[in-house]
Amino acid sequence: MAIVTYILHKNQPFTEEELEEIEALKNMKDEDIDYSDIPELTEEQLKQFKRVNPIRKAAN
Repeated sequence: MAIVTYILHKNQPFTEEELEEIEALKNMKDEDIDYSDIPELTEEQLKQFKRVNPIRKAAN
């Protein structure tokens, strides 16, 4: 499985294009989302999920 990492630069303002895309996504209805390229998860796969704490302290 590939891991994608994206580093956000602090205090970097959004471009006009990014702001327009964000606004379009905010206004999108759930039924407008295309899930056709994403396979449904099986019950077995769902049982393997576990909750993790997203806030982790940096190692000293």
